[in-house]
Amino acid sequence: MAYHGTKINPTRFSISQLKFYIILVPLSLFMLLPIVYIINQAFKPLDELFAFPPRFFVRNPTLKNFQELFRTASSTGVPMSRYLLNSILVTLGTMALTLLIVVTSGYALSKKKFKAKKTLLNINQMALMFVPVSVMIPRYLVVVNLGLDNNFLAHIVPMLATPVGLFLVKQFIDQIPDSILEAARLDGAKDFYIIRKIIIPLVRPALATVAILTFQAVWNSAESSNLYVTDETIKTFAFYLNSLTASNFSTSTGAVSIAGAGMAAASGLIMFLPNLIIFIFMQSKVMSTMVHSGIK
Repeated sequence: MAYHGTKINPTRFSISQLKFYIILVPLSLFMLLPIVYIINQAFKPLDELFAFPPRFFVRNPTLKNFQELFRTASSTGVPMSRYLLNSILVTLGTMALTLLIVVTSGYALSKKKFKAKKTLLNINQMALMFVPVSVMIPRYLVVVNLGLDNNFLAHIVPMLATPVGLFLVKQFIDQIPDSILEAARLDGAKDFYIIRKIIIPLVRPALATVAILTFQAVWNSAESSNLYVTDETIKTFAFYLNSLTASNFSTSTGAVSIAGAGMAAASGLIMFLPNLIIFIFMQSKVMSTMVHSGIK
């Protein structure tokens, strides 16, 4: 018999939980401060953006930063909607291919026996140590030698190698009992059927986490547009906003530089909101992944 006062996780508020609220509520508010700051920064008029000492909260909110951003965007040769469409297609395509790769590779590394399996797993774990900037030159050489430069695939192919995603999915698959898979094989199930009907439903939290990480990496990246692509019609939304605000900062006249600061704040919020929205809707899956991705 379990009583509310003695349960480790009471279903209703208990006085025993008070010590956790005292610590976690201030910590949560502190972690929300960057989000609040980004939102306030986008609606600040120019005099508040350059106020000293800096103000955390906006006092006289305005939409002028967004109006200036869209006015400048409308005067460019390629419409902003084209860059936005490119980013949506690149992000969705990369997410789909990444999920396919990590779930099939994770299944092979976890449940299959073959030569060099341990070596491949060690290579993936070693790749976790490298930050993206350290592999920028090798990525460029791979893209150029494959003939993908100035091609739509130049946005997708370099982002498909996700060591963290493969590691998380493999850790989840490791926890699936082999007896379940053996029973499916005795019934005549092939590997792709097992992946589709057994593996994917059981590792959905890990796949959701990989989807979020991939979305954030691809949506916010302007690297491929800077390095591999010269055709403006296939560049991404992140590159467009970065170049739009940077071009206004580059001039020497004070008025244009100040306007560029407001546009940068507005574009920062536009780029940030999709990341926040997708995380809010999928946060429970992320928490589940963090709990189960460690030692069994």
